[in-house]
Amino acid sequence: MGLLVVGWLIIAVLGLVALLRLAAWDSVEPLIVLDALTLIVYLPAWVVAAGALIARRWWLAAAAAVIIAAQLTFVLPEVLAAAPVPAWARHAPAVQVFDANIDKSLQFEAGYVRAIEEDRPDLVTLEEFTPPALRSMVASGVLASFPYRCAAPAYGATGFLIASRLHLTGCRVRTVWWDSQWTPYMVEATLWSPGGPVALRLVHTLAPFPAYWREWSSALAAVGQSVRASDDSRMLMVGDFNATWGNSGFVALLHDGLTDGAGARGKATDMTWPNGAVVPPFVRIDHVLTGARLAVTEIAAKPGFGSDHSYLVARVAIRT
Repeated sequence: MGLLVVGWLIIAVLGLVALLRLAAWDSVEPLIVLDALTLIVYLPAWVVAAGALIARRWWLAAAAAVIIAAQLTFVLPEVLAAAPVPAWARHAPAVQVFDANIDKSLQFEAGYVRAIEEDRPDLVTLEEFTPPALRSMVASGVLASFPYRCAAPAYGATGFLIASRLHLTGCRVRTVWWDSQWTPYMVEATLWSPGGPVALRLVHTLAPFPAYWREWSSALAAVGQSVRASDDSRMLMVGDFNATWGNSGFVALLHDGLTDGAGARGKATDMTWPNGAVVPPFVRIDHVLTGARLAVTEIAAKPGFGSDHSYLVARVAIRT
């Protein structure tokens, strides 16, 4: 009887979460976090369903099945986003991208230096990039191969760096008003690739924890406004969005014409956070998004160095 009560309690709580997802999507901080974890937060319903079937508690099994159906409805768009690489992309000019959230590190870890030297990216994008990290990165010599840079280091979580082998123009830091100050959330630039100009956007919205969730909402909405205002089919948007397909602001970017590179390549479960923790990464909040005239042909998440994020390497084809 005790297990039966626990089972019904689990289903009631998850049912409430699902209803709030439908009625008040990402409206408050706890829902934002739960929605971001859509791939895993409903998993207890599967356990309850199995137990109820074994115990022949048919009403409980039916209720659990409803929760499971809701989860499948929420996650199937991401799972079904996988598609073959476009035919045009196989022979198109391409840019190799290296993106990492270095977690406010006061030095640029040697592991990243080695990874960049081995991967030889055309474009390096970094979030939570601090002034000491810039100094150590320069001292390492790794920046010598990247003559074009947009550097906006800052203490805390709001620093950025774009370093490129290819010409960069029009660098601009975008901010939102939050906590009585203008807070950076994105860097814009034009990347002059072999396939033509690319509208580059490096994004970092602060994590949607209680102190920051309004900034997260405002910044993600501003990212969407940037996409709609530019209407550029050659857009490359990378970074730590602190959001997943479970969050309304991120899904809005996909509805505005961007494609999630990992989703398109069948890597919806290639998680990026937390890195280096006791538990394996269980949520994918770092992304490479592309406009209609770009396509991610390869992408992988790799363990970060001294950071709570995995880093991303991706090859992006550009349609001429």
